Amino acid sequence: MREVAVFCTPGLVFFASLAGLDIEFTGLRSNLSRPQQISLFDLPSEWYLKTRQSVQQFTICQIGLSVFSSIEGESSKYVAHSCNFFLFPTTFGILDSEFSFQASSVQFLNRYGFDYNKFLKKGIPYMNEEQEKTIKHSILTGNWRVCSSLHKDQIKVVIDEVTRWLDLAEEGDWMTLPDIAGFQAFEVQLVLRKALPDIWTMLRDHGVIVKKVSKQHRWYLENTSCDRESCWKEKTLLSARGFSVFFQMLVKAQKPLVGHNMMMDLLHLHEKFFRPLPESYDEFKLNIHNLFPILIDTKNVTKDIWKELNFPRVSSLSELHDILNSDLNPTKDSGPVIIHASKCEKYVETKYPHEAAYDAFLCGSVFLRVAHLLLWRVHGSVPVPEPSFPLYLDVLAPYVNQVNLIRAGVPKINFSGPDYPSIRPPILILSVRRWRGVSEQQVYREFQNLCKFDVRRLTQSQFLLLTNRFKDARSVLKEYRGHPTLRVSLYRYWRHSPNINCLLQVCGVVTTWALVAFLLGRPHP
Repeated sequence: MREVAVFCTPGLVFFASLAGLDIEFTGLRSNLSRPQQISLFDLPSEWYLKTRQSVQQFTICQIGLSVFSSIEGESSKYVAHSCNFFLFPTTFGILDSEFSFQASSVQFLNRYGFDYNKFLKKGIPYMNEEQEKTIKHSILTGNWRVCSSLHKDQIKVVIDEVTRWLDLAEEGDWMTLPDIAGFQAFEVQLVLRKALPDIWTMLRDHGVIVKKVSKQHRWYLENTSCDRESCWKEKTLLSARGFSVFFQMLVKAQKPLVGHNMMMDLLHLHEKFFRPLPESYDEFKLNIHNLFPILIDTKNVTKDIWKELNFPRVSSLSELHDILNSDLNPTKDSGPVIIHASKCEKYVETKYPHEAAYDAFLCGSVFLRVAHLLLWRVHGSVPVPEPSFPLYLDVLAPYVNQVNLIRAGVPKINFSGPDYPSIRPPILILSVRRWRGVSEQQVYREFQNLCKFDVRRLTQSQFLLLTNRFKDARSVLKEYRGHPTLRVSLYRYWRHSPNINCLLQVCGVVTTWALVAFLLGRPHP
């Protein structure tokens, strides 16, 4: 909680221009059965429902935030406050979350020096609104109990230790329970106060202080002390909420939230800090838009303009940042100046790829530099006005609330309105002859050396093929023209759909019978 308190100094978020965000997870996508795997055939709503399952299975292990504030009197200069938060789900009473690890994600984070000890041992607690209601009711009514077997053992040791001390202590004596801090300290005090009527507890920097008091003095402390039970239970709830306090502050500030390929980040923010993800895709979009009315996905922005700028092809956020800070960027010297805050200078000289706060800083930096570059292009030979953050938002208006979508039927999601129609290449249909029992996997392997397609079975001998590259579709049509067993052509719904074919066959049968009935029922001359 100390990290949250330091980062959440009054005004830091509310007077900021934007907040860069990056999140690391214990896993990305569960190994679901093939029908549940995402594909280019998925509508956004289908993609959402499939991904929702993975978000519910994995959890957040680190959040990075980088808050950019313009310096008064210098509109083109920004100071960045960056911070990493290691998070761990709140465990209290009946609240005991379950989550999974994915081996590939663990290896990935290990490669970049992720500190699992900080995550598992010192992670800041958090909860969503529904969990908060449950805990609040339990704490304020006193109707709660320790459920975790590990916590039960720890609490039992503490109670035994205090009980033995009480037998020998006199009124006014006190003892210290060392190495108990954070939310655990509040939980221990709740248990001790409930179990032992002749003690009083206090939280200090070096641990929990237990003092032997009379029952009359205990009653007095409970009803008149600034540490009285009702006030103290509120503190316990505040500690249990942990990072969720900062999340709600971020929501209240309504600042532009900037990320890179941030769709998974938004799904986890909703699930872990707001409410469990709804089944309705439209409800999810509306909730996110209400929480964060201004979203900027740097992946979506740069993907759209990169080719026009004749910049080299890049595959990572770090490479994007490097190019925008190189001589390839014509506005390198005239762009915004970004400095790190005095206690956030870790990233001045050294790169820390895939450390959440570093990536969050890169997101904010890329946002500012791309916005300045677009502003320069808009004005052309006309002198560029004094750059300011409102001007940057104006020039990026076409990209606001457009979040990149990986592997789906549409390339992005629009959080402030209807999604845009697909601009993917056309669907191809593969008709197979003389290849019995062919599967989707075999079809995929047939084409993988030429290009990558998502494959979906249409009929026993027909498969749909879909890629996100137009040149791949053209290559396959050309390569398999005249193939003896594999015939590839453009898919036409009215021509190839089994439902339409079935309907036409039924109509044909009905028409034939009607004609026969008409001919047989016609009177003879």
